[in-house]
Amino acid sequence: MTVCNISLQIIPLVDEEKVYSVVDRVIELIAESGVKYSVGPMETTMEGKLEELLEIVKKAQNVCISAGAERILSVVKIDYSTRGVTMNEKVGKYQV
Repeated sequence: MTVCNISLQIIPLVDEEKVYSVVDRVIELIAESGVKYSVGPMETTMEGKLEELLEIVKKAQNVCISAGAERILSVVKIDYSTRGVTMNEKVGKYQV
C-alpha cells in the first residue's frame, strides 16, 4: 500500500471553552499513533497508509465523544496516488 495524506479538521460540539482541549486530545491521539503529521491552524495533515489514517479518523470521533461531545463535525481530505504522495513533496520547499 502506498503512502497518502489525509487532512482532518475536527470541530467537537462542546461548550466553547472546551473546544481547544478536546482538539488537543485528538492531536495527542494522532501523535501517539506514530504517523507523520503536521498541525495547522485549521486542520492537521497526516501521512501514512490509507487504512491506518482512516482508523485514526474513526478513533478521533470517539475521543471527542469521550470528552463530552454529543456531535462532531469533521472535514476529511484525502490525497491518494498509486505512486504515493508525501507532505514534503508538496510543502518541503516552504519549510524553514
